[in-house]
Amino acid sequence: MEALLSKLSEQQELTAEEIVWFLKNLTPELKQQLYGRASEVRKQYYDVSVYSRGLIEFSSYCRQDCLYCGLRRSNLNAERYRLTEEEILECAVEGYKLGYRSIVLQSGEDAFYTEKVMTSIVRKLKLFFPDTAITLSVGERSEAFYQALYNAGADRYLLRHETASRTLYESLHPGMSFDNRMECLRILREIGYQVGAGFMVGLPGQTHRHLAEDLLFLKEFHPEMIGIGPFIPHSATPLNGAAGGTVEDTLVMIAMARLMVPDALMPATTAMGTLDPSGREKAIQAGANVVMPILSPLQIRSKYALYEQKICMGDEPEHCRSCLEMRIAVSGYRMEFSRGDHYRFNVQL
Repeated sequence: MEALLSKLSEQQELTAEEIVWFLKNLTPELKQQLYGRASEVRKQYYDVSVYSRGLIEFSSYCRQDCLYCGLRRSNLNAERYRLTEEEILECAVEGYKLGYRSIVLQSGEDAFYTEKVMTSIVRKLKLFFPDTAITLSVGERSEAFYQALYNAGADRYLLRHETASRTLYESLHPGMSFDNRMECLRILREIGYQVGAGFMVGLPGQTHRHLAEDLLFLKEFHPEMIGIGPFIPHSATPLNGAAGGTVEDTLVMIAMARLMVPDALMPATTAMGTLDPSGREKAIQAGANVVMPILSPLQIRSKYALYEQKICMGDEPEHCRSCLEMRIAVSGYRMEFSRGDHYRFNVQL
């Protein structure tokens, strides 16, 4: 196990068999060593900076029916909403005043927001805030859509691969294509976006072998951003009653991903803080270096329910900022309000 940890730290890789063995035999002491090494590697690229992204969840409508998600189209009890262009811009203005220079626009896969609508939103954001990075997370779209939004000024695109196992992917995503998911990621990379991939830990049917495949996919694809969080069951989905993921298992994946893709930008997700009041801080200590406080209007936040009992639903954006900044400082890190580009993109500037 010590040899495998050294190989992972020094060579930034393990085979699938080695990953499975490593996961099956991790001791509490070795986990702490793993987290420590991941944190040190992160500091080599990003020092003690934790980058902030202001998150605007602008629509809870979704055409997809993913078994784990509270926004799935078959959830007839879900409260749906859409923000107007003006409301989205108002959220961005508030975020800009609070110092955020990175804005994330996230929604379900909502066809209401056409290429024309989204292009208008992105162009106005870039016009008003030219020094701000714009990230999109709106699911699977056409190559023309991706290209148009990139041309309008979008900088980054988040599209979790969810799982690198075709069988597991198809069992969780009825009507969706594993090949199309991977093709979307490839197209986004070719267009020039800073691309984010990632997966959930603790999905029903997920094995150590599946997790090994996820890590190896991330190693090969080398996304600029990697989102890893615990699966939290929603009561209005077919996976209600499933055990769900744990903070501890997710920390292991964050740390291993950090060592395999050392220059990635990796969020300490809200889901971690939902399961454990110190979950986000623990993720940062294990190699994460991004936080995404919510800028969405208070009255609609609870309706964006990917899972239940989500934290920070009633916090004003200003309170969210000060709370996170304090938590990060106490952990020995510094909350950063710049664009927070990926290391390679910074080097090119």
